Amino acid sequence: MRVYLDNAATTPIAPEVVEAMLPVLKDGFGNPSSTHFYGRQTKALIETSRRTVSKLLNCQASEIIFTSGGTEADNMALYSSVNQLGVKHIITSSIEHHAVGHTAEAIQAEGLARVSYVKLDENGTVDLADLERLLNTEDKSLVSLMHANNEIATLLPLKEVSTLCRKYSAYFHSDTVQTMGHYAFDLKELDIDFITCAAHKFHGPKGIGFLYVNKNVKAEALIHGGAQERGLRGGTENVYGIVGLAKAMELAYDDVEAHQQHVQGLKSYMIDQLKSIFSDISFHGQTEPSKALYTVLNVCFPRTEKAGMLLFTLDLKGVAVSGGSACSSGATKGSHVLEGINADMTRPNVRFSFSRFTTKEEIDFALEQVKVVFEKTLA
Repeated sequence: MRVYLDNAATTPIAPEVVEAMLPVLKDGFGNPSSTHFYGRQTKALIETSRRTVSKLLNCQASEIIFTSGGTEADNMALYSSVNQLGVKHIITSSIEHHAVGHTAEAIQAEGLARVSYVKLDENGTVDLADLERLLNTEDKSLVSLMHANNEIATLLPLKEVSTLCRKYSAYFHSDTVQTMGHYAFDLKELDIDFITCAAHKFHGPKGIGFLYVNKNVKAEALIHGGAQERGLRGGTENVYGIVGLAKAMELAYDDVEAHQQHVQGLKSYMIDQLKSIFSDISFHGQTEPSKALYTVLNVCFPRTEKAGMLLFTLDLKGVAVSGGSACSSGATKGSHVLEGINADMTRPNVRFSFSRFTTKEEIDFALEQVKVVFEKTLA
């Protein structure tokens, strides 16, 4: 048996999404910018998909800009803010995804804006008083804070942060890659300027995502070329990816509350079982359901001399997990997120992440393999 518990890195594509994409891969070859029948046919698929997404998010279709994924969307939000919106001050955190963190660093190195880092507690929760202190500046600011951390699951109170941003006339961008498709968003109610999406995080295809740009924000193109995506993102559109994204979002929102209850139940069950197996165990980030992303669980296991081999050993046992973000695989440095909350890096830390396809039987299998591995390493 093999069990996949690394859904925060990517999710398996849903069969219904494949079915929706196949006809487009086969027959939807027309260039959407062409005015003939074949071009109009594919253009219609894009705009139908855009309307599907906008309806689910309760925003205008023109506010959805399709991109190659979350990283491009994050880059577009930050660079648009400094290049076109007059932002001279970016406020972010030390535990953001590198798509935001490294982009902010690059912007500062280029002399386009200065970067400040808001204080966090030991769970990665943003200190709102410190955020307000940083916002109290004459420089035009952009706050870029992720909705849920991809490694430790801690949620950001979006409405509270939005209120602070508006109080100080700051722009607000949130990387919602881990939460899109897992929570309901009402963008008419949520006062935010930019949010991002990557379809492969909720059983859609890789290489497609979007940036939501509030209609009141007058952004310009980051990628120049053609006039695609309302002139904000040049390049021939990924038509079958866009169709797949829209279908994946439809499936996710069909019964998002049931999906949440199912996955949260598995996460809570795993926490309880791990506590019963190990007396010396803890969990990084928030674990209270109202404050934590229900698809991610970061576990701090007991010390073992074989900690460096833990992920590899579990993989040999049929359990696929990670020690942090897959975007950092191959790097020698440990998790910047765990370092950012001053976690104990001398102990093995493992991220388990779930999807609506995960079963209790798979959790039980993973727990048994974890128990076997530690019985040997701690003996």
